[in-house]
Amino acid sequence: MACTDDGEKTQTRREFCTRACQMASLAAFGGVLSSCGGGGSPTGPSAGGGAALPLVTATRVNGVLSVTIDAASPLATVGNLALVQSSSGYFLVARTAQNTFTALTATCTHQVCTVSGFAGSVYLCPCHGSEFDTTGRVVRGPANAPLRQYATQFSNNVLTISA
Repeated sequence: MACTDDGEKTQTRREFCTRACQMASLAAFGGVLSSCGGGGSPTGPSAGGGAALPLVTATRVNGVLSVTIDAASPLATVGNLALVQSSSGYFLVARTAQNTFTALTATCTHQVCTVSGFAGSVYLCPCHGSEFDTTGRVVRGPANAPLRQYATQFSNNVLTISA
């Protein structure tokens, strides 16, 4: 960059073109990631018009995830769903009864997108519209394999997921 007589910075045509190309490349690359599996915002809306799942944070110790379920938690009520974030990835959790939960991988079996939306009690993949029930079974493709399910335990308001 060069400075004018009054100290204002100006760009050369070459600098402008270089920066414009860099920005266009970044924008195109981001679009490829979000539309071709492997991207997609975990908390963004889904492709099927459903709502984004509420995000809950878990801690991981010795291969087990722990989630505190208090009155303010999205998982405090039977029938509610959440996207659980941990250092080992994202998990879909549904409270199916007072002391029973299901936990699934949030990685779509179609093209590795993060499943992050829901409609009713069906999980929705934002990338290509696959739908899964709360047991991980495919309700609607293009995915043709179920989501992996993990064992859960619930005691003293703490949900543990063996992931």
